[in-house]
Amino acid sequence: MILQSMLPRGVVAREAQADVDAPLHPREAAQIAKAVPKRQAEYATVRHLAREALGELGIGDAVLVKGEGGGVDWPRNVVGALTHCEGYRGAVVGYRMGVRTIGIDAEPHLALPDKVLPTVSVESERDVLAARPDDGLHWDRLLFCAKEATYKAWNPITGRWLGFEDAEITFDLAERTDDAAEGTFRSRILIDGRTTDGGPPVAAFDGRWRITDGLIVTSIAVV
Repeated sequence: MILQSMLPRGVVAREAQADVDAPLHPREAAQIAKAVPKRQAEYATVRHLAREALGELGIGDAVLVKGEGGGVDWPRNVVGALTHCEGYRGAVVGYRMGVRTIGIDAEPHLALPDKVLPTVSVESERDVLAARPDDGLHWDRLLFCAKEATYKAWNPITGRWLGFEDAEITFDLAERTDDAAEGTFRSRILIDGRTTDGGPPVAAFDGRWRITDGLIVTSIAVV
């Protein structure tokens, strides 16, 4: 699995390349009832994966409704994150005693659509991207993917929104082959980092990224 190898011990990951026919709790079904069938299938599949991962932690029959910040209201003492894109579904969970927060995201390894980059980046990030040689990696989409993982790690411990302009991300490339690449990133928080979980303020998140099989995956885990 891609995700499991990108996360620390104690975090459980589950992945799928296609949707599964998975039942939903009535409260979950009510949240997604008005969505198109494709969105309903994605919603059900990532929750199925999350329940499998929670089962490995010894937690059964969890109801995984969406909370106010857009993430899941996880069971007590659990942190987790979900992601889905074309051809990929993923879920990760861990006990709060060992992991403070988790953020993941997956995107197709394709260039961002025209005119999207300025809306999801700060000037310093665009300057770095413009200076990069054409190496076959879609760094703009990787940037977007890392920003999404950043928000998913941020919101559960702050209870606040984090805009694309509120974090500055830098990347390191650790390994590159003809059809894959991986490395690390740092997401520097540009706004007040006060938290509500009793932990220290957040100045930055450190994460990992991987590009393989036409997919970009990013992960953050604060232990």
